[in-house]
Amino acid sequence: MKAAQWIIDYLRQGGLDYVFGIPAGSVNALFDKMYEHADITPIITKHEGAAGYMAAAYAKRSDKLGVCIASSGPGATNLLSGAANAMREQTPVLFITGSVPTSTVGLNASQELDVVPMFAPVAKYSRRVESIHEVREVFKEAVCKAFAGIPGPVHVAVPINIQLSMLEGSTELLEYPAKRRLSPVESNVSEATRILSSNRQGIIFLGQGAKDAMPDIMNLVDYLGWPAVTTPQAKGLVPTNHPNARGVYGFAGHQTATEVMEDRENSIIFIIGSSLGETATNNWNPALTADRFVIQLDHDPTVFDRKYKVDISLLGDAQTTILEINNKLRLPAAGEKSQAQAKIPPQAVNEKYETQNVLQRFQSHVPENTLFTVDIGEFMSYVIHYMDVKKPDTYDINVHFGAMGSGISNALGAKLADPERPVVSITGDGCFFMHGMEVLTAKEYQLPILFIVMNNARLGMVYHGHRLQYGRMHDRFEQSMVPVAAIAEQMGVKYATVRSMEDITPDLYRDLCSDNCPAVLEIQLIDEQTPPMGDRVKFLSSFSKS
Repeated sequence: MKAAQWIIDYLRQGGLDYVFGIPAGSVNALFDKMYEHADITPIITKHEGAAGYMAAAYAKRSDKLGVCIASSGPGATNLLSGAANAMREQTPVLFITGSVPTSTVGLNASQELDVVPMFAPVAKYSRRVESIHEVREVFKEAVCKAFAGIPGPVHVAVPINIQLSMLEGSTELLEYPAKRRLSPVESNVSEATRILSSNRQGIIFLGQGAKDAMPDIMNLVDYLGWPAVTTPQAKGLVPTNHPNARGVYGFAGHQTATEVMEDRENSIIFIIGSSLGETATNNWNPALTADRFVIQLDHDPTVFDRKYKVDISLLGDAQTTILEINNKLRLPAAGEKSQAQAKIPPQAVNEKYETQNVLQRFQSHVPENTLFTVDIGEFMSYVIHYMDVKKPDTYDINVHFGAMGSGISNALGAKLADPERPVVSITGDGCFFMHGMEVLTAKEYQLPILFIVMNNARLGMVYHGHRLQYGRMHDRFEQSMVPVAAIAEQMGVKYATVRSMEDITPDLYRDLCSDNCPAVLEIQLIDEQTPPMGDRVKFLSSFSKS
């Protein structure tokens, strides 16, 4: 058996459905072996960077290993942003890159580049296979590391001659690693339970790491009667109309959440699944934990005491740990009631043609379980601040790494992981110019995704940020309006352009999303209002003070 065949067969044990990437000479042996397996679909993207984002989004939503393949040299370097994104998102993705034949290393071969050290800072594991004898153990070690402890990306470079070489000895497949849930120290759970049941008032503060445990978390919220606040990354976990919901704290957050944090009557804070980074903590505001008893639950040991002193550290899987706490509190098993709330009435939308009103009006016309993958731009702050959470887990917002264009690819990865769920990507013209050609990828794979492009003919966050921080703005931050709908027309996908509130109707969504194909909705809107970014600009400005 050739090494390329063994690699594909080994990954199939983990339920390999999709491989994201772009074929090339140094990896074609791997793509060739996929022809023999109808259950594997290669997702051929328009850029390797997009493939990396898709693989991470697919892994996040499918609970499987994402697999991404690119050529040696430039294909590999194009994957670096995708690997960095997966590292911040803590998603298990295997990045496989080709490599020049071992006999030509150092001879200036075409596309020769040692990328192993480049991946080292953005992956849990990065190694080149140096001989046919290493193939099995290297891939097993890589996949094990992708799932072990804190999930994350791994990288393996495989020279093309090794891919095509015959494995010696037994070609039996090695055991594929199973995902294991980490249980915290029992004494810590008992102490946390004692504090939570002490009749003191507190706050439940949720990051995106709480996602898998939400039914049990909301059961706990209902029992304690404490306010529930989320980070921007975790927007979508708590429905807007839950009686304990207080919105988002941090970047583009809500005054209701700030008031909860500033209320010293809330003497306990239970932090679940947040690394307490900049955007989640309103620029590391000390008010988050000041004069409070702090309990933090996370599967990453490095987050404890990093910036905030923690009284009880619960190192473990959120779902397992919350269930243990609820059992100790003798709470009934979480059912649908903890997540099912009364229907959210439509918002009274202002008719002025502004970003906030456009997004709210459009949301009122789409199914409530729609997943919004939100890109990086000024529109993101409006999404976080103004759009409702009508159903749990309806937003995918990647504020952590903040890669422009990643929201477009995230939509494809999410749709492949959950084909029956409506998916809408909210992006901007700047993001679209970086990764908008992935709309073609969606077309080629018949993925019915709606791409909303907020076209304001400028880099909006930069535009407003510079005006607020420096009092001026370079004229090159703006551009002539490029009609994105015309680009969509040339791609051969459905499209429409919105230029007024009257254009946003229920028929607009139905017409665009009626077929098994993607569509582009261009919103031509230049909004001069300052986006609801919170204290972000104030924080950046603080560094210029002497």
